Amino acid sequence: MYPTRILRAQPHGEKPNITGFDIRKFAHSAGQPRYDPWERAEAWRYTGQFSRWNRFKGAFPGLGIATVAFVAYLGFEHLFLKDEHHGEGHGEGHH
Repeated sequence: MYPTRILRAQPHGEKPNITGFDIRKFAHSAGQPRYDPWERAEAWRYTGQFSRWNRFKGAFPGLGIATVAFVAYLGFEHLFLKDEHHGEGHGEGHH
């Protein structure tokens, strides 16, 4: 009997494998690999200066200093640079 006749005789749905090899059984028996040969070569990406925290910290190099300087300026402005005209009405002679 020809293999094509075997395939045509089966109802539609999952086609039988002529060779008898079941890829699902093979994948289940293989499971997760015990050893990744590239593990040592890829380890540098996640340690030292390339760790997640260091990559995030390096993304905005002057953000910390700029934030402190901005807060200091806001405090200086609030304490020492008072607006002398606050509360006055703007009349005709005011310019």
